[in-house]
Amino acid sequence: MTTRARSRRRASARTAAIACSLTALTALAALTGCARTQVPATDTGAAAAGRPNATATATARPKPAPEPLKKLAGAHINIAEGQTVGVGMPVSVTFGHPVPRAERADVERQLKVVATVEGSWSWVADRNLSDGRRVDFRPRTYWKPGTQVTVHAGSGITRHFTVGRSLVATVDVRTHTMRIVKDGTARTVPITAGAPGMDTWNGTMVVSDKAPRVYMDSRTVGYGDAYAGYYAYAVHLTASGTYLHQNPKADTYAGRRNVTHGCVGLATDGTAKRFYDEVVPGDVVRVVGSRETVAPGNGYGDWNVGWADWRAGSALA
Repeated sequence: MTTRARSRRRASARTAAIACSLTALTALAALTGCARTQVPATDTGAAAAGRPNATATATARPKPAPEPLKKLAGAHINIAEGQTVGVGMPVSVTFGHPVPRAERADVERQLKVVATVEGSWSWVADRNLSDGRRVDFRPRTYWKPGTQVTVHAGSGITRHFTVGRSLVATVDVRTHTMRIVKDGTARTVPITAGAPGMDTWNGTMVVSDKAPRVYMDSRTVGYGDAYAGYYAYAVHLTASGTYLHQNPKADTYAGRRNVTHGCVGLATDGTAKRFYDEVVPGDVVRVVGSRETVAPGNGYGDWNVGWADWRAGSALA
């Protein structure tokens, strides 16, 4: 073999070795990319020259912000943007599907109430919803009039509302009266409440809404065909159908006898209209002297739960 031929063979061998080394490095790079593992790069030239290896330090990527839980995607807050409410209004968040108990703490962490108040979230068994679909926030005591409140549900829902003047009405079914205290000024009006066996709910209720006329049908509440028709100046108190409204029977029986099917009746002489005109959602109506206390999830019955028990209803307690 000639000297020229031997040189060509040695050159071919070196080329093949270099190609094999490049293939191996390419394969290592591919595996490293799949496993997302950082491999330090060493300066082999520096090592060959007797210098310490130079290591390339990878810059850590910032952790992405946590995405809002999918459980909040269908969340609904009961208070409208910019609304003025009464001192008893809870912040009620309902969901389009039940939230499992194991996930409720994560949900609560994404619900924020910004206000100068001591308060707590608590999971409520709503009368018309399955378990795990409603969580409410309320202060330890009624909101202070004038309080500005901001509510955040995840990153997608924000509400701002104001607590208006204070109005608390106390219905005494034994004396057939209602005492209304509005910003410290009190007056008493005669009422008629639920007849025996159809007693008005006892306890604290909160006005959820009101309407100038509401069609009421006794068949929807299990009282047969006792009544069906429109009633004026209707103030809505419970999900089970309790209203405080104008009732012609009150013209005769208010202040004397309880004759309704569970609602609180006011006379047609202007008494019902005056009360209707001054109440707003969130105002408080307390009933005393009756029998069974309204459940927390029957409307906004949150105030019938003691503070310790209310806090215990939070998944973060």
